[in-house]
Amino acid sequence: MSKKKIVVLTGAGVSAESGIKTFRNADGLWEGYDVMKVASPQGWAEDMALVLDFYNQRRAQLDTVQPNAAHTALAELEEKYEVTIITQNVDDLHERGGSTNIIHLHGELKKMRSTKDERLIYDYKDPIKIGDTCEKGAQLRPHIVWFGEAVPMLEKAAVTTMNADILIIIGTSMQVYPAAGLIGYADTHIPKYFIDPRPSIHASDYPNLTIFAQKATEGVRRVVDILMQE
Repeated sequence: MSKKKIVVLTGAGVSAESGIKTFRNADGLWEGYDVMKVASPQGWAEDMALVLDFYNQRRAQLDTVQPNAAHTALAELEEKYEVTIITQNVDDLHERGGSTNIIHLHGELKKMRSTKDERLIYDYKDPIKIGDTCEKGAQLRPHIVWFGEAVPMLEKAAVTTMNADILIIIGTSMQVYPAAGLIGYADTHIPKYFIDPRPSIHASDYPNLTIFAQKATEGVRRVVDILMQE
């Protein structure tokens, strides 16, 4: 008998308790930087050195934080279910928390890629410097989907969500598109769980939706316990 498929859509809230900050603040800043200066093709064109320094700092910071109880609880679901995590986060805390099947919608902080051929992706261990090039001689850049760029993994994420038997959404404002639109691909009849301390949607907005107005570590534990007992 095949396992039921769980799709988990995560946003910044799942990593917040590990100390990873989000730029979805009213001031539009990410770690004190204007997001358009460090997360857009225009910013890259205007000041490559600033952008590289920003991501080199974020990459170094990532090594100082650990997965939290929400990340590790999600990994428990793989004992009983086929689980795919679709994350808007660029950190690797789901991987380190034990989950094995992750779609990164917005790229990965621990990878870098060619500015000439986006299929050339490399592990990002040492700081990227101006003059660091791919095998085709083009400058390397962070493997991050910036504002205004296409989201290459979106189609895979949409198809995965369409095939879900259970949907869990954690720590997202449901304001960042196209990721926020993924809930619309889920079958109307399947159970859906939304975990966020300040939920931006209501149980009446979607069929079979249950809201847990809690931080990720608390809400995920509750939902995992429910699903592991089914």
